[in-house]
Parts: sequence; structure tokens; C-alpha cells
Amino acid sequence: MFPEFEVVPAVDVQDGDVVQLVQGERGTEKRYGDPVEAAGRWVDQGAETLHLVDLDGAFDGERANAPAVEAILDAVDVDVQLGGGIRTVDDATDLLSRGVDRVILGTAAVENPDVVEAISAEYPGSVMVSLDAKDGEVVVSGWTERTGLDPAEAAARYEDLGAGAILFTDVDVEGRMEGVQTEQVRRVVEAVDVPVVASGGVATVADVRALRDAGAAAVVVGSALYEGAFTLEEARAALD
Repeated sequence: MFPEFEVVPAVDVQDGDVVQLVQGERGTEKRYGDPVEAAGRWVDQGAETLHLVDLDGAFDGERANAPAVEAILDAVDVDVQLGGGIRTVDDATDLLSRGVDRVILGTAAVENPDVVEAISAEYPGSVMVSLDAKDGEVVVSGWTERTGLDPAEAAARYEDLGAGAILFTDVDVEGRMEGVQTEQVRRVVEAVDVPVVASGGVATVADVRALRDAGAAAVVVGSALYEGAFTLEEARAALD
């Protein structure tokens, strides 16, 4: 997983459309069209991994955009990591058997950490635990509920349970395209030996480099790519 640093395009789906939210809040979304077209466009531009999120599932606890996910899996031949509404071992193993490479668990991992261990026992390395932090505290349920957990401490705990990677999202800057904060990313990276994927706030290729230099194995980019702040090719070139 991520033998070299990657820029991973986000395909966040709400009501069947690609959207980007500001700080994860419903009602702030900007729409960018068909998910399959977006996924294909990023792959054509060189993406080696796609980051899919069923936002309706993240908020409501049940996967609501399964048809779009299935269509993307049929349309592309790159690694796909999927989150949003995955709450049980059965949910996760069904998706992994259908061709998803990694399942992203946030709320489920916090509410029932044993689910990480159970999935990892059947599909080693397939669980990416999502730690979304607001004001330095892990939040769940579509970023609406605080947990009191420290991101770095939680990351180490999930690594011990078999997580193959950590997805760290800085909700304070997510979707605002005003730059990244690297301190928390560096803390999480230093706490674990598994890959840490960073997300939130990327506005420039300099932000991409900053997250790489903080130790992230990859960065998920959404709004900056959809708004044309830079291209995937430009981001990859800036890393060389």
C-alpha cells in the first residue's frame, strides 16, 4: 500500500452526485456531476488510487449510494478505498469481496473497535481507520459527535487491532482550500508504523509537499482538484 507518496483524488457522493462539503457540514455542498465520469477522469490523469465516500451513508449510518460505487468499481482498474455507512463486519467483507481494496471505518471503529480486528483477521491489511479531528479531538457520525479521543493515541490503538492504514482528516480546514496544518499529521505518523493518509485543507501543490514532508504516505485531495487550483499531473510533478 502506497510504496511511494500518492495524490489520491476524492470522489465523495451525495444523492448520486459528486460533491465537496465545507468542514463536513450538510448544506455546504457544491456539486460536480456524475461519480463515474469523475472517477474515470482522475484515472485518465494518472490516479493510482481513488478515495470514495458515501456521504449519505456517513451521515445516516446506512450505505445509500451503492449503485454509484458499483459502477465505479466496474469502470476503473485502480485501487479503491471506500468509506461511509460501513458499520459491520458483514458490510465490510461484502465490499472487499466485490473488489473494494480497502474499507474505511470511522464511526464503527470508534463504537466497536473489535470490528477492526475481525475484518483484519479475514482480510489482512484491508482496514483503513478514519480518524477525523476537530479541535484536536476525534469526531464521528459525519463529524457531528465528539469522542474525547486523541488522534495519535487512537491511531496506535487501531494499529494494534490490525488496521492496515490510518486516514487522518483535519476537519478544521477540510473543504476550505485555505491550506493545511501539519502538526497533528506528524503526531499521528510518529505514533504508528502503518501508512498514514492525510486529508483536509489542500489548496496548493506546496500543501501536498508539506504533508509528504510531515510523513504522510499519501494525501486525499478533493476541492482543489475539482476547482482547478492545480491538476493531478502538476501535483505529481511537484513531488519529483
